[in-house]
Amino acid sequence: MSESAGEKQMAEHIVFAELPPPEREFEFHAKRRWRFDFAWPDHMIALEVHGGTFSYGAHTRAEGFERDREKMAHAFASGWSVLEVTTRMVQNGSAIEHLIAGFVNHPPPLE
Repeated sequence: MSESAGEKQMAEHIVFAELPPPEREFEFHAKRRWRFDFAWPDHMIALEVHGGTFSYGAHTRAEGFERDREKMAHAFASGWSVLEVTTRMVQNGSAIEHLIAGFVNHPPPLE
């Protein structure tokens, strides 16, 4: 799967913010082969960057929206905290602000 412009820019923001390196295209559900764009399994934090929000992309059409909600419901039931952002949120800096706050509120478990 190719990297979107929003994902590329988000990866740069993550490096600049000095957050731990994420796992990219992390498969969290083997049977359904669902993946997160960015994942930090030790923190159970994931990040999904949705593009095409103004061009009637796959995530905004009814079937795609339903599939995404099923994916997020399974992620939640598995203990994941998933931040879903749009490319515009990446561009205006609010996505990285929310992600940093998530790390503050979700430290990794003690060993």
